[in-house]
Amino acid sequence: MRKLVYYIGMSLDGVIAGPEGQVDFYTRGTEADAAYAAWVNERYPETVPTPMRPGAGLENVPNKRFDTVLLGLGTYRTVLDAGLTSPYAHLRQYVVSSTLGEIADPAVTLVGADPAGFVRELKQESGLDIWLCGGGKLAGALLPELDELIIKTYPVVAGAGVPAFGGGFGPTRFTPARRESFENGTTMTWYHRI
Repeated sequence: MRKLVYYIGMSLDGVIAGPEGQVDFYTRGTEADAAYAAWVNERYPETVPTPMRPGAGLENVPNKRFDTVLLGLGTYRTVLDAGLTSPYAHLRQYVVSSTLGEIADPAVTLVGADPAGFVRELKQESGLDIWLCGGGKLAGALLPELDELIIKTYPVVAGAGVPAFGGGFGPTRFTPARRESFENGTTMTWYHRI
């Protein structure tokens, strides 16, 4: 069965984006950041947005881990604000929102209700795993369906912004399975549901 995997970057205080959706504060553009990005892109090439793939040398690289992506409305609005309607054209794309109404791009499907039920259906299909790209509210809503977390923790405290998991109190246990540390101070940790 396919897994739902929350693959996300966050600050030391658990923020996945700043108050205005900013994510440019995680790295500084150093050589160590470039080496880290190359390592990540080699292992998860499908997580690079389609317009950025040629510049990263990933234009014709096949998907390795995921063939489907789920985005919450906040994450998708950030993409729309950047002038994109189909950020991951190399994946099946779903936007979860009960308020959006419609999506103009036929390559992106709107999921308007019962995201957990929808994910359970996706898990029954054949294929690669399902990437939960963000945001925090959607991650909170789908917490009971999450099978794995891949957390990139950057050595910065944001102070405010979008938390990795929105919603109410609901302790859910995961166990660390692997951890990698990088010269730029970032750590990547893989967690499996207990």
